[in-house]
Amino acid sequence: MLNYVIKRIAIAIPTMLILIIISFLLMHSAPGGPFTSERPLPPQVLANIEAKYGLDQPLWRQMVNYVWSVVTQFDFGPSFKYKDRTVNEIIGQGFPITLKYGFWSFVFAIGVGIPLGAVAAIRKNTWIDYLAVGVSIGAQVLPNFVMAPLLVITFTLWLGWLPGGGWNGGSVEYLIMPVIALSTSYMASIARITRSSMLEVLNSNFIRTAKAKGLPPRTILLRHALKPSLLPVISYLGPAFVGLITGSVVIDIYFSTGGMGYFFVNSATNRDYSVMMGITILVGFLTIMFSLVVDLLYAWIDPKIRY
Repeated sequence: MLNYVIKRIAIAIPTMLILIIISFLLMHSAPGGPFTSERPLPPQVLANIEAKYGLDQPLWRQMVNYVWSVVTQFDFGPSFKYKDRTVNEIIGQGFPITLKYGFWSFVFAIGVGIPLGAVAAIRKNTWIDYLAVGVSIGAQVLPNFVMAPLLVITFTLWLGWLPGGGWNGGSVEYLIMPVIALSTSYMASIARITRSSMLEVLNSNFIRTAKAKGLPPRTILLRHALKPSLLPVISYLGPAFVGLITGSVVIDIYFSTGGMGYFFVNSATNRDYSVMMGITILVGFLTIMFSLVVDLLYAWIDPKIRY
């Protein structure tokens, strides 16, 4: 097991370095620059600004300094548009908000999706199965940019139960609609994957053997069928968790939560390349880390994968 962990970490580290380098090169290859505007700055002023941020140095030196700063200090440098603020401060302001509603979206998605898919598989071709599949399909075809306005129309304008936007410290009434809007499509995917995987496991030979030995259905499901049926679900949960905890631009903009999506959109429209790179690298880092966690969980559930 230790050798397997070392191998996965050895793959993750160079992947992260490649991600940082590619993100840096892509941002610098974009047309224009962070200080490009409709009214050009005087050449002397532009030269002073570029010297302040180190943009007057050769590209290779800028890249080496940036990669070294990120790897050794996890420092993404200053923002080009927000005066006297660093990228780390901007991410530190938006990421806790996104992390909070993203975490509860993840809990909701797996807390509803896995039981829904499991029950649908156990009660195959019954009204429960049809209802579960119908709910999954309905949630899947309603992406968050459709779900968000529907929730606001229903619970804010018609019923008046919930506020239509804002954050207010992340209190419960401000969390409900962002969590539902963000998690429903993930919940539907988890339910479908769980159902198909559970059906395949329930038709396996070792499950037939357990039934032939007279084991109770509860024991068969919990001790023998559930664990192997979760393997495909775990594969999906890694990138899904990253997608949820890094939030959605739609959620941040529509519900005015002030999360990372808001700053990412602002940085794109304002050519604040340092913020865009910082958020991109953070999301990539989380994706690589949780992919590593998924690989380790896979090896724990199925020992054959270790070899």
